[in-house]
Amino acid sequence: MNNAGILGAGAIDGPTALRVFDTNAVGIVRVTEAALPLLRKSSNPTVVTLSSSLGSFWAVNNPDRPEFNMPLALYAASKSAATMLTVQYAKSQPGIKFNAVEPGATATDMTAAFGIGRSVVESAKTVVRLATLGADGPTGTFTDELGELNW
Repeated sequence: MNNAGILGAGAIDGPTALRVFDTNAVGIVRVTEAALPLLRKSSNPTVVTLSSSLGSFWAVNNPDRPEFNMPLALYAASKSAATMLTVQYAKSQPGIKFNAVEPGATATDMTAAFGIGRSVVESAKTVVRLATLGADGPTGTFTDELGELNW
């Protein structure tokens, strides 16, 4: 499970970008590479990355979506990178399922400033579904609770 994220809201500058990408994207590489030896020994290896529809070109350019009005450039770009890393790992690691998930706006310390979010339990349902896929489950997807998302 790759579940790290910081917003990096505010000024867009190099140091902030490095911090956000280090946490939200490079962290995925560090954790995944460390876990690969154990995943290869598993009878049903599965990796789920918590991404965000804010990293979806489709969502942020769609005026009917809430992401359209959320100017969080570094977070959005880093979550787009997180989803792409998931797709690329799915391609490069046959036999291991890699899927990215949009868990929905979840009430966490990170979203408190926006006054949004549903319970962690509610958001976890989609994550758990992906984490417990059978051996014939999909890989290289980006989904939310309704199914595969445009990206």
